[in-house]
Amino acid sequence: MKEKEFRRSLAIFPIGSVMKLTDLTARQIRYYEDQELLTPERTDSNRRLYSLNDMDRLLEIKDFIAEGLNIAAIKREYAQREQQFVQPKPSLTDDDVRRILRDELQSQSRFSTSSTPFSHRG
Repeated sequence: MKEKEFRRSLAIFPIGSVMKLTDLTARQIRYYEDQELLTPERTDSNRRLYSLNDMDRLLEIKDFIAEGLNIAAIKREYAQREQQFVQPKPSLTDDDVRRILRDELQSQSRFSTSSTPFSHRG
């Protein structure tokens, strides 16, 4: 993890500081946690600690709410984002490879001087 990302992910802010910086109430913040929109770290004594990334997420949730999105829509938005990162690219079939190769050869033959890419000279 890069140093900058490491610093942004450090959970060091208590909920009081987060409330001041995000202009959200403790109840709102805990509700978003209950809805699994964020997961702050917990100390041994079970106090919540938030990172800069958590605050970014809270501010984004606040913006989504201001735009009229409900919690279900916000969850869908985050699920879609998450899926984009973990969804593997579909593997190519043999037919796909042949089609791509054929298209590439046709494309190259348009720019070459010979009429076919594999002309036989006997």
